[in-house]
Amino acid sequence: MEIGVVGKPNVGKSTFFSAATLAKAEIASYPFTTIDPNRGVGYVRAKCPHTDFNVKCNPKNAKCVKGIRYVPVEIIDVAGLVPDAHKGKGLGNKFLDDLRQASVLIHIVDASGATDIEGNPCETGTHDPVEDVRFLEKEITFWIKNIIEKDWKKISHLNEKKEIEKLLSEKLTGLGISEPEIKTALHNMPENPKEWDDEILFDLASNIRKLGKPLIIAANKCDIASTQNIEKLKKLDYTVIPTSAESELALRKAASTELIDYNPGSDDFKIIKKEKLNEKQIHGLEFIREKMGEYSGTGVQECIETAVFNVLDRIVVYPVEDENKLTDKEGNVLPDAYLMKKGSTALELAYKIHTDIGKNFIRAIDAHTKRIIGADHVLNDGDVIKIVAKV
Repeated sequence: MEIGVVGKPNVGKSTFFSAATLAKAEIASYPFTTIDPNRGVGYVRAKCPHTDFNVKCNPKNAKCVKGIRYVPVEIIDVAGLVPDAHKGKGLGNKFLDDLRQASVLIHIVDASGATDIEGNPCETGTHDPVEDVRFLEKEITFWIKNIIEKDWKKISHLNEKKEIEKLLSEKLTGLGISEPEIKTALHNMPENPKEWDDEILFDLASNIRKLGKPLIIAANKCDIASTQNIEKLKKLDYTVIPTSAESELALRKAASTELIDYNPGSDDFKIIKKEKLNEKQIHGLEFIREKMGEYSGTGVQECIETAVFNVLDRIVVYPVEDENKLTDKEGNVLPDAYLMKKGSTALELAYKIHTDIGKNFIRAIDAHTKRIIGADHVLNDGDVIKIVAKV
């Protein structure tokens, strides 16, 4: 699972990426600062089950802080997108190729209206951020349509939608788009593919985009954006989260040097080394605090968690090898946290751990209840599960 951070140049994409991951990314006020994609690890928060069992955990893949497990997710920050990117304008083809395996896209939009459609700085409030949403929809849709149109004459001569579905799945598998998503996208298309014109193919590509590359909008620079712009974005058919990536980056850097006490996703922080801050820094932090109160945080962590838990419908499950001690072979207590699709079964968890464990699955045990559960048992968020497999 990969989260793609997308948008036109100079809207705060790399700042958002750096804030979410604390990974270094080149940040500057000119287009195409990012050329090669930046990759890093962000986190989503979940309650750690060690509090239920009254034990001390020692996780391997997801740190635990004050009873909260921080589960890693991969984040990619790609080159900025400009109009007609699907025709190769700007770094368009590279941008689109870098998005192939992203499961969900966080679209960073300059809600302050201070960058034009090409990503160049302009007077604050003079650009309509809704235009940025529309053009990104269009570019990704054209990208998918261009792929569909290759060998379309061959595909259009097929008589059954099932055959079309299979061929389109083969063509689009490299984009991380699943066969069920393509089946759903094809559902309301006209019966005879030979009659599908350019407009119908665009509609098909649009349906595939919505299902295979879902979007949420980070209304960035919300601390200087007008209420009108924020509200205009919220009227769109997307989840829209007011965001200040610059504030989040400042807070995480201050927290990393122990100047403040701040947990990502919180709506406040505590200054703990005021004597090491000058008057300008203190004033800046208080301004951030004021805006955090207005928007219930900086929005960065909320964007990531909304993408994972709401859009991708993930839950957190904790596999163990000893359901009584809650340990793995090395004795680590509650060592791993896995993000699973809501509705996943015990057998699917077994395959997630290792293919051989899935193939040799016998049964599973719910560590909370100590009950034996079968292969088709649907997992719940926070489950602690032992998988029993043939050796």
